[in-house]
Amino acid sequence: MHSYNPESNSYNAEKHGSAGRSCGRLREALKKQKMKTKTNKKKGIKKIYIIMGIALLILIVGWIFLRFAIGGSEDSWIKDNSGIWIKHGNPAEIPSYVLEQQDTMNCAVGKFDSFTGKVSSQCLGTCGDYAVDLVHVPRNGEDNLAENQCSDYNKGIVQHFIELDNEGNIVRIV
Repeated sequence: MHSYNPESNSYNAEKHGSAGRSCGRLREALKKQKMKTKTNKKKGIKKIYIIMGIALLILIVGWIFLRFAIGGSEDSWIKDNSGIWIKHGNPAEIPSYVLEQQDTMNCAVGKFDSFTGKVSSQCLGTCGDYAVDLVHVPRNGEDNLAENQCSDYNKGIVQHFIELDNEGNIVRIV
């Protein structure tokens, strides 16, 4: 018979001779196997964390590459739907083409503010290489008639035009 001591979680090998010693060896072997299993599980979990960390790092680096190398600068000037250059982000400087457009828009709004009454052909005149034209919002067929457009644009004297609504707001720039 084996004598088991629950407080020390052991068999008394002295009382039971070789049978007790073989049980002790078996118990020690099982303890070693448990420790190896725990160690292997820890190593396996550690490997999984390392692999997940590397995958996450690759995703972050890939996102940064796509965002900045391919996606372009956040600090730039972009054209909106009406053709006006809009500041996007915080660009370091204003390009000359943006400054030119801003001057032309100020000129066009100034022409609208200074006119009184009806203008022939709905043309307010020119500002640089732009004809300033009044249009309906929304545009209608009347706006497309040659007699309602600036003759300088139709003749090719100026290459671009700015359309204003009846309140002096810029509709589009072409």
